[in-house]
Amino acid sequence: MILCSNPLAQYQAHKAEIDAAIQKVLDKGWYILGEETSAFEAEFAAYIGVAHGIGVGNGTDALHVALAACSIGPGDEVITVSHTAVATVVAIELCGATPVLVDIEPDYYTLDPLKLEAAISPRTKAVIPVHLYGQPADLTPILEIARKHGLKVIEDCAQAHGAVYHGRRVGAWGDIACFSFYPTKNLGALGDGGMVLTNDPALAERARLLREYGWAERYKSEISGWNSRLDEVQSAVLRIKLRHLDDDNAKRAGLAAVYDESLANTSLVPPRQRSETTHVRHLYVVRSSRRDKLQMFLKEHGIGALIHYPVPVHLQPAYKHLIRNGKSMKETERAAGEVLSLPIYPELTGKEIAGISELIRSFDGGNHD
Repeated sequence: MILCSNPLAQYQAHKAEIDAAIQKVLDKGWYILGEETSAFEAEFAAYIGVAHGIGVGNGTDALHVALAACSIGPGDEVITVSHTAVATVVAIELCGATPVLVDIEPDYYTLDPLKLEAAISPRTKAVIPVHLYGQPADLTPILEIARKHGLKVIEDCAQAHGAVYHGRRVGAWGDIACFSFYPTKNLGALGDGGMVLTNDPALAERARLLREYGWAERYKSEISGWNSRLDEVQSAVLRIKLRHLDDDNAKRAGLAAVYDESLANTSLVPPRQRSETTHVRHLYVVRSSRRDKLQMFLKEHGIGALIHYPVPVHLQPAYKHLIRNGKSMKETERAAGEVLSLPIYPELTGKEIAGISELIRSFDGGNHD
C-alpha cells in the first residue's frame, strides 16, 4: 500500500538524529517549555523571517491563541474560506466570534480576493487566508483590502511550511501567523504541535500569556489564558526536521514534476502554481469529473489517494448556519466534488509515482463508469 502521506518514512529517514535528540531530552529531565522549545521557537521564527515564535499544543490552538491575541471575541466576525480543514473555523468559534465564509479561486483553491470586500461588515475584525495544499494565497490584494478596512490578517500556514510569496515566506506577511506540526505536515512532529509567529512584540507577549494560564510569572495570571504548550520532545524532533525542510520540500517539488509530466495527457486537471510563488506541495491535488471512481480504482490497486476536503465547512451539519444568503460558494462546492490528493512525500520514489501515473492512465483510457 502506498499511503497519501507517510510520517513513518520521514522518521526512518532521519532516525539516528531524531533518536539522539529525544534521548537528550529524556536524559535532561525537563519536558515542558525548556531549552529545546525556546531554541526551536527562535530557529523557526528566523526561518520564516519574523521576530517572535510561540510554541503551542497544536495548529488549532495556534489559531485560537492568535485570534485571542488580536482581541477578537464575541460579537466580532472573521472572514475565511469554507474550503479548508474545519480547524480554521473551529478556532474562530472558540473565541466566540462568528466565521464568515467566502469562495475560493478555482485555479489555486485559496481565498478569492475579489469576494473579500463584499463580505466585510461593521463587525468584521480579521481575515484568515489559508495557504492550502502548500500554495500561498494571493496576499497582496488581501492585505490591501484588510488595511483599507482596519482588519487584522491572520495567516493559516498549517500546510505551507517554507512556501514563498513574492520573495518572502508565508507567515511573514500578516499581523500574525499560525502553523501546525501534525505528523503529516511538511514539518511534522511525532505528535501534536503548533506555533504562533509575529513581528509585533505586543501580540507576541499576549500570545505567550494566553498559552499558559496568563502567567507573566509562575502562578500569577495577568490575563485569562489556557494550557497549550509545545513540549520538549516534540521541539527536539522539530529542530532536527527543520534542518532538512528545504531539502525535503525540494524533493516534493521534484516528485510533483514527475506527476506533471506523467499525467500531462490524461483527463485529470493538474495543480497550478501561482506566479512568483513557491508551492511546497504538501499535497498533490488533481481534479477529475470521475473522482470517486478513480479513488476507488486506486484503492483497489493499493494506492491511498485521499480527498481534501469532501464536504465544505458550510455544508457540514454543525456549520450550515454560517453561509449567508446570496453568497455564492460555487467554486468551493465544485472543488469538493472533484479534488483528489495523490500520494506525495519526500521518501516516495519517482518509480512509485510512475507506477501510480500508469494506473491513472489505464483508468483514464478504460471504461470505469
